[in-house]
Amino acid sequence: MKEYLEDINKAFESKVRLGIMSMLMVNDEVDFNTFKELLGLTDGNLASHIKALEGLNYIEVKKQFVERKPKTTYSKTKTGEKAFHEHLQALEAFLKNNL
Repeated sequence: MKEYLEDINKAFESKVRLGIMSMLMVNDEVDFNTFKELLGLTDGNLASHIKALEGLNYIEVKKQFVERKPKTTYSKTKTGEKAFHEHLQALEAFLKNNL
């Protein structure tokens, strides 16, 4: 059993980070307020999880002004997409061999 757990990515053990990456896997980009609303998070809590994923190069940030208002959007990187797929494969393997 232990060998199956080795491939599970610790970055996605948090349900918030798992939610962020799940949303980015099905959307080209997601803005800060959408994450906050759909995941039910405070600004600070969301920002800390985004910073962690950004530090791992799993997501990238784009800041711009839209009609004179700041808008921050996020998208997955190739590294993040690969890491997330590997994480899901590890979970599937664990479930297949332990149920």
